[in-house]
Amino acid sequence: MEDLSHYNAEGTTLRKAQLRMLDILMVVDQICQKHNITYFLDGGSCLGAIRHKGFIPWDDDLDIAVMRKDLLKLRKILPKELPENLVYQDETTDKNFCMKIAKVRDKNSLIEEEESFNLQENGIFLDIIPVEPIVSFRLKKFIDFFYGRAFRRIKNYNDKKIEYLIALILWGPANLLVWGARLLAKIIRPKKLCHVYGWNAYNFVWMNDVYPVQRSIFENKEVCLPKNPDRFLNRLFGNYMQIPPQDKRIIHSTKIIFYD
Repeated sequence: MEDLSHYNAEGTTLRKAQLRMLDILMVVDQICQKHNITYFLDGGSCLGAIRHKGFIPWDDDLDIAVMRKDLLKLRKILPKELPENLVYQDETTDKNFCMKIAKVRDKNSLIEEEESFNLQENGIFLDIIPVEPIVSFRLKKFIDFFYGRAFRRIKNYNDKKIEYLIALILWGPANLLVWGARLLAKIIRPKKLCHVYGWNAYNFVWMNDVYPVQRSIFENKEVCLPKNPDRFLNRLFGNYMQIPPQDKRIIHSTKIIFYD
């Protein structure tokens, strides 16, 4: 197997950032256990846990997922219980935050990404991605075309005034579509689990591949993974054990700085 250690060798900026993210995860893990909130490593973070026993060597983010109802709980809990060096960030705390997820950020660092402009906090972060059951994947794509787009335009994703006005007009009907889809899901109780409406990630997993979650090892720490990570990762990535070519090894950040 190819030696990938040069990406995040000990002492490199990337490795220091990964370990800072891991510290954030351990704090959030303790708070989630305290309040009986279930999370699991999502996407590339779950892939890294299985394929690399930790971070994908070139990865500069860390993702966990929680049910949407649990993110609403964390929105109240985390600002009160995070230590002083961490801060909770989402659309309710930062008027320019144009994503339907949440972040817990480190106050003693800076990480620049495409989405970082005009944000109040820009430290190294843990992504908390809400998920929910959906009735139809095709319906979600249709709703997101209006709901997600309107949300981002209202949050000043760009400065085109005409798009902002169109977004304001669409916002009410788009929210009705989301409300109706969620009501339908409560009635039908579907088994497909997907990122929330408005978050443009178009894949789904089966709920019985996720829950009940299991405790497993990530960077020599105990964290939560989906119940069946093999089926979970196969749905997301196909042959996930194959190392991608160099041009597919994506690093999202453009700058990482530590202040301590």
